[in-house]
Amino acid sequence: MEFEVSYTLDDEQQFWDELDDIVSAHCDNSHSIDTALRNYLTFTSNYREEYLNSEYDIARCSCKLLDSSLFAAHKDYVRTQIVYALLQEDETNDLHLITSCLLFDGRRNEPTFELMNKEGAFVRLVELIRDNKDDELGLHRMLLELMYEMSRIQRLSLEDLGQIDDSFVMYLFTLIEELSADADDPYHYHVIRVLLVLNEQYMVSTHASPISSSSSHTPPTNRIIKHLSLNPSHKTFGASLLLLLNRESETSLQLLILKLLYLLFTTPPTREYFYTNDLHVLVDVAIRNLLDLPDSAQALRHTYLRVLYPLLVNTQLRHPPHYKSDELRQTLRILRGSEGRARHFEEVDDTTIRLVERCEGVSWLKVNPEEPKNGAGDAEPNGEADSGKDVQTGGEKNGGGVRMTGPPPVPPSRQQTRQQAKNKLLGMGIESARASSLSVLEVARVSERPGVVTGSKREERKVGRKGENGHAKVWLNSKDGGELEIDIELKGPDVVITKPPE
Repeated sequence: MEFEVSYTLDDEQQFWDELDDIVSAHCDNSHSIDTALRNYLTFTSNYREEYLNSEYDIARCSCKLLDSSLFAAHKDYVRTQIVYALLQEDETNDLHLITSCLLFDGRRNEPTFELMNKEGAFVRLVELIRDNKDDELGLHRMLLELMYEMSRIQRLSLEDLGQIDDSFVMYLFTLIEELSADADDPYHYHVIRVLLVLNEQYMVSTHASPISSSSSHTPPTNRIIKHLSLNPSHKTFGASLLLLLNRESETSLQLLILKLLYLLFTTPPTREYFYTNDLHVLVDVAIRNLLDLPDSAQALRHTYLRVLYPLLVNTQLRHPPHYKSDELRQTLRILRGSEGRARHFEEVDDTTIRLVERCEGVSWLKVNPEEPKNGAGDAEPNGEADSGKDVQTGGEKNGGGVRMTGPPPVPPSRQQTRQQAKNKLLGMGIESARASSLSVLEVARVSERPGVVTGSKREERKVGRKGENGHAKVWLNSKDGGELEIDIELKGPDVVITKPPE
């Protein structure tokens, strides 16, 4: 016979002591584990108003369970039961603790997020985020964090993405446009991050895995781009996005932002979504980061360059007066290695050179306008400039025309033409992005593990090539902005560091 345990508490310390006793219960079967978990949720829910008044208290309460002997002895079973509780529970206090436990456990142990995905938790999170905004501010923000964390480490199914409808995307954008009531998140960054990771999921589903010939489904509509195509007045999102890029040091989040910017600048209805002043800020950020990224951050540098080209060609920046044209030219020269690179820098990789040459081919960056463009130049704002093929027809470029390498294309049917017109009217004409399948694929597939922070040239130690007699030279940045050259002599297991002779 089951019965509820009642508690009479005198102070906060007694609350935490009782909680320690609950999560330290010895359990040797599933029934006793379930009872301990119910006691944990019931106890914390009953005293929520008295002793769990802050996000720190909620986090501490969650960690009590995750660090307990109960969890250590039965991790897999407890995780599964907490996921099932998320799917079934509707009471706000319980949901807050359940969400917190899954969030902190998933950050420690990514398979927790994979288990959530397997059990269909993504659809449940969509429902909870939509329905709990006014119930509990802290819960709503934590649900957004949980959706972001579980979605950025794995690919969602097309069925799950299909649960994201236009009304849900509109709801998220509307939150951003409203004045934030959350002092801990005044710019709605938690909402923005969810939109960014959804955009990446759309890109991956569309471009990263080719659809087999036997597959009957079509690529999902990118509802983030569709919304901004139909609602260009939602400018708060754009301004906050650039502010986030300017401040962010985590590589994976920078990549998420750049992926969305790439689509915005290569999709006709959204090419001029940003205010011109915001574009100036983006140019400043791009120049600073391109010059400051360490040599090891190739993927991030390549992505910045892939975004820079459509930014210069497709947006208002293409019109005079051209913003910081001299600084852009100098930046590109430095990146290609023709100016300002000291001898200890690594050799410039071929992809960087190719992407730099593509940007240098922008007409208004040319010192001599009559100079022939690199690759496709401004005429091909969306494709790979040096691919040598027309991305829509598959033919090879030959002068001003296209020489087909295969059979001539079949004219579109009336139904296909009607569907294309419908997509264009709805702002769904992502043909520009799909046409540049090579570029979009490169942007879509670049990724970095969460938590990796991008370094800086000012902070990076630059190591030269190994010299003669087991010597190597190392250049360290000094506090006054200069560089200090040091010799390293390798003697078996020992390393001898000396200053070079004057």
